[in-house]
Amino acid sequence: MTRLAAIDIGTNTIRMIVADRMGRRFRAVARRRAIVGMGRRLRETGDIGGSEFRESLSVLRAFRVEMDRLGVDRYRACGTACLREASNGEAFRAAAADEGVEVEVIGPAEEAGLAWEGIRTGVSARPGDLAMDIGGGSTEFAWGPGKGQSVSIPTGVVVLSSLIPLSDPPEAWEVRAVSYYAARRIEDGTRAFGRRRFHRLIGTAGTFTTLAALERRMTRYDPDRINGTTLSAAAVRGWADRLCRMTDAQRLRLPGMENGRERYIVPGALLALAAVGRFGMRGVTVSDAGLLEGILAKIGKNGG
Repeated sequence: MTRLAAIDIGTNTIRMIVADRMGRRFRAVARRRAIVGMGRRLRETGDIGGSEFRESLSVLRAFRVEMDRLGVDRYRACGTACLREASNGEAFRAAAADEGVEVEVIGPAEEAGLAWEGIRTGVSARPGDLAMDIGGGSTEFAWGPGKGQSVSIPTGVVVLSSLIPLSDPPEAWEVRAVSYYAARRIEDGTRAFGRRRFHRLIGTAGTFTTLAALERRMTRYDPDRINGTTLSAAAVRGWADRLCRMTDAQRLRLPGMENGRERYIVPGALLALAAVGRFGMRGVTVSDAGLLEGILAKIGKNGG
């Protein structure tokens, strides 16, 4: 039995899973996450902000301690959109290495492919499905794990919040602006799909899992109850409308809302709604598993 760890360093959230490999299967031993907002100032300055830099390093330091405590044999830490773009991304990687965590920056195509592989462990993604991974800095669409089977749009919830800041609560015109921008970016970014039709839209990452947790009124997050949750198009629209009328404080009081996501759930829900409309879907199937689990699976394959 081999103990592995995967770390996903995103624009908004840093996550880790530690799992035992048992043949072809994995048994999760620990899951950790922290909403840091590493890329919160990226559009304004081109850098990871000073406080976000330090807080992100602190998270990775704690993850290193946890991996040592749990006896991890191998790990892989992957950085995505924020570290691809930040001018001080290399400085962050060097600082992370000093903390004992070697960070690899992966490209959009690999990110999408790994997310697809991870989703397969959660809801059995299959040919004809379209996966959507809404991140902080980018949004990926994938219909398979291979080259040419994905597109990446450089618009995520943190980026959208920076481009079109929302009042608290949002003004109606702000919501219309975000909705229009999200729809246009998805339309333009997926134009290469042509007339391709998909049977099912699968949503992964924080926006979709939070919407599922809200729908289920979860007071304690349970990945097993999230995997396979189906949100109808009407439910996605209903949550988008409701969340857009609330303040950050009101959203945070909702059962299922994660602390730190109360602001970013609005642009996320509007991106999800735009995708449902773009592809004419009746709803979306939610997968708790995604990029993190895909990284884990890749480590297992490479380790033989």
